[in-house]
Amino acid sequence: MNVWITGMGAVSPIGMSAAESFASAAAGKSGIGAPTLFSAEETQIFAAGEVKDFNPEPYINKREAKRMARFTQMAIVAAAQAWEQSGLQNAGFDPERVGVVLGSGMGGLDVICEQHEELRTNGPRSVSSLFIPKTIINTTAGLIAIRYGLVGPCFSLVTACASGADAIGHAYYAIREGRVDAMLVGGAESVMTELAVQGFHQMGALSESLDPARASIPFDQERQGFVMGEGAAFLLLESEASARKRGATVLGELAGYAQTCDAHHITAPQPEGKQAARAMAEAIRDAGINKEQIGYINAHGTSTPLNDAGESAAIETCFGEHAKRLKVSSTKSMTGHMLGAAGAFEAILSLLALNMGVAPPTIGLTQEAEDCRLNYVKGKAQPLDCDYALSNSFGFGGHNSCLVLKKQANGGKLA
Repeated sequence: MNVWITGMGAVSPIGMSAAESFASAAAGKSGIGAPTLFSAEETQIFAAGEVKDFNPEPYINKREAKRMARFTQMAIVAAAQAWEQSGLQNAGFDPERVGVVLGSGMGGLDVICEQHEELRTNGPRSVSSLFIPKTIINTTAGLIAIRYGLVGPCFSLVTACASGADAIGHAYYAIREGRVDAMLVGGAESVMTELAVQGFHQMGALSESLDPARASIPFDQERQGFVMGEGAAFLLLESEASARKRGATVLGELAGYAQTCDAHHITAPQPEGKQAARAMAEAIRDAGINKEQIGYINAHGTSTPLNDAGESAAIETCFGEHAKRLKVSSTKSMTGHMLGAAGAFEAILSLLALNMGVAPPTIGLTQEAEDCRLNYVKGKAQPLDCDYALSNSFGFGGHNSCLVLKKQANGGKLA
């Protein structure tokens, strides 16, 4: 059973919608700058991919916003954009056959920090009665379901930086197996706090660059670590029968998905990328295509020495000689690492790259490292003419998740 994409939405460091975010990515526009949501002086981290001037209105009023964590607000805005674009609301859908899946790595950590300070400073009675529902990840999926009256499957999923991709993958399974007609699915993350930043910093995972323009430089010989990002991205996935019945405009197809585990180390990837390569190969097999039909990869590409080398090796292992012909880019060079939202956001960019015929660049990449030997799109965007793209997402814990996207055909009309 084919699984179609009929709606997309995004809130990111480079745009307040999917279309705006892709336009910025294609133009090589960076959303990375000096942090305002956490202290650079305290953390000694001088770059962040923040969502600038985020305002959840008109989707969320001020009273509602006070009852939600920042990642929840972003999720609801991105989900609303995808829902509206899909047109499902006006199609007489069966609410028992539509559900919600949300991926997030750390949820409302900002709320935890805030409420712990309240407890420490003002005592037990100062802790908000909304502390728990604002913090836990599944509440966000529930709020989206409440908003649209969706009483099908509703759950949240955590696989660190692969959370958004795995949420999409499990929604894909539910539709393909005929358990639902459609799923509103995505990822969201906002943990721009001194605690989270310093936690990653203590691991040696973050870039310490004083220059935001040289902080997130995937595959470059001078890369040091990743840049914290934030945001949300959602897609409306729909069965062919549902989309055809209502005459929906189809934006593209989610053609394949696979996940594997390194079972190697809690934070470091396998150096040779064996299981990441297997995830790519199995996603391609799931799509029913051959490897040579993939023309573009939106790499996980975090700008850490271990990830970039391991992912590059995995792509070489999976694709063999075809690896030299693939166009590969990391849009994290412009957004930073959006953590649990990254997989969903980058899946959207991958599909738009296919549809628009443009491969976004890896900005800041000037000289490839010796252990990064692929055909990286660097400097500026390149023309793209292929039907399939692969979006890679890897997470702490050894999680490897890969999505295969197929471009829009026939102007979005099902044949």
